[in-house]
Amino acid sequence: MSEKVLIIIGDATETVDTLYPYYRLIEAGFEPVVAAPEKRLYQMVMHEVKPGWTITKEWEGYTLDADVAFKEVVEEEYAGIFFSGGRAPEYIRDDEDLIRITKHFFATNKPIASVCHGVEIPARAGCVEGRRMATVPKCQFDLEVCGGIFVNEPCVVDGNLVSGRTFHDHGHYRGAWIALLGEARETAAATV
Repeated sequence: MSEKVLIIIGDATETVDTLYPYYRLIEAGFEPVVAAPEKRLYQMVMHEVKPGWTITKEWEGYTLDADVAFKEVVEEEYAGIFFSGGRAPEYIRDDEDLIRITKHFFATNKPIASVCHGVEIPARAGCVEGRRMATVPKCQFDLEVCGGIFVNEPCVVDGNLVSGRTFHDHGHYRGAWIALLGEARETAAATV
């Protein structure tokens, strides 16, 4: 089994949504591979609903290089996938190669994680019907209109799919996804 795990980003990917799982993967002995529309430097953002605001405030975060473009991804080389949040998902979700990649992970039952707006990608790929997922409440419609079931909890596990609402939930759902990746690694090692 591969030790590589895809992290899906684009410009305006949320910084904490992306970097926390990136480093958690390294700690768990996996190799995070950042995939995006093109192999280049991407500008991440930070999101927070400030007291008294009814919308999300956004400001620039760190930058991150993509290791591979979506069109170059060979899905079989990866143990799992993570759909980061921020505004990027709404802009990259129609990418044909990203849809292909997404469908592969759902069809092969590999470990999948999603946070915040990340739900927009598997929803667009037609992969959420009947699946229970957490997401930021403003993406509840995107999930439900595609047949998914919204659960307003910090960690939702539905088979191979683990999700959280926002970066505030990282400490709740991230460990469950890392555990699924570890179980898949152990299963693969036992069959060799």
